[in-house]
Amino acid sequence: MLVLLLPILFLLIAIASLLGGISSLKQRNFFAVGFSGVSVLVFGFFSIATFWSYFVHDQGIPI
Repeated sequence: MLVLLLPILFLLIAIASLLGGISSLKQRNFFAVGFSGVSVLVFGFFSIATFWSYFVHDQGIPI
């Protein structure tokens, strides 16, 4: 169960980055929107891939 701590934290980071991207979009700060989008993609993908690997393949953190 300890292995699920990492994807949960990464999912929280992705959600916080998404909220920051929305805030930056309202302020028309497109440089920050770009960084926010990249971080949402990276952290969100790793979080979903880890959940998928753990629950579907019973392996844990994908390498």
